[in-house]
Amino acid sequence: MDMVATLATLGALLCWSLGPLFIKYLAGHMDSWTQNALRYSVACLFWLPFLVHTTAKGNFAMRTWRRALLPSVANVAMQSLWAAGFYYIGPAFMALLSKTSILWVAGFSLIVFPEERPLIRSGRFWLGFLLSLAGLFGVIAFKDDFAATGTLTGIVIALAQALMWGVYTLSVRIAFQDIDPRASFSVMSVYAAVGLSVCAFLFGEPSQVLALDVRAWIAVLISAVTAIALGHVLYYTAIRRIGATIPMLVILAQPFVVFNLSSILFHERLNGVQLLFGGVLLGGSALSVWAQQHLRSEPPR
Repeated sequence: MDMVATLATLGALLCWSLGPLFIKYLAGHMDSWTQNALRYSVACLFWLPFLVHTTAKGNFAMRTWRRALLPSVANVAMQSLWAAGFYYIGPAFMALLSKTSILWVAGFSLIVFPEERPLIRSGRFWLGFLLSLAGLFGVIAFKDDFAATGTLTGIVIALAQALMWGVYTLSVRIAFQDIDPRASFSVMSVYAAVGLSVCAFLFGEPSQVLALDVRAWIAVLISAVTAIALGHVLYYTAIRRIGATIPMLVILAQPFVVFNLSSILFHERLNGVQLLFGGVLLGGSALSVWAQQHLRSEPPR
């Protein structure tokens, strides 16, 4: 067992389970644009000493700045949608819908990476795909307030965010195969902080920051360090050490961790049918990931 990868995976799960709760809490204090800019600016400051130190020692690959451009654009779009969704739907529901990103990652991989294309012939993959779609339909259709305008808006935002997470994941995989996750994310956090700050000034109300109380600032700091600064780096550290399959499967537990915490903090409720279909959605996603790993483990023909 690779203990570093195991701890990194569990750490990413914990960090990304806390993030939705803090975003939902901060939704009562400022708009999503301002919240994004503030949290990512803190995450940028967290990694800035590392970036300066490694650059000064000459251990930093300057090509990282160029390679990070496309993933950073996808990251800004994805983060903007991610935060906005919590202003319309609950943390657990948002986290559950966001896991459809695995389907986008698989689909994009089939298009971009030739070695992934034999997956098209995998019955296991298509069964997982169909189960995920059925689970997604059930989770949405059986929501008690499904027809409400706010709920529909939140669902659309969540599914769009899942699409952009797929683009983000794929672009990171292509751009940073041979680069330290800390270096790549420290650069991306700079780009994201700038991009999200521009969005905040264009579409949000940055002056809301001046009215934040101590609790809100604590929420900003903790969520920025855990869900952003550490969560991404831990996740990609695990992927570099043991591959993507096990970390992706573990992260699938996030919606249920979030649900248990959100039910206490925000009294969020998913009915029994939704929980059943949520299990089908995540089970199908897990089956698709398993099929992908099975393909990679087969000897070349």
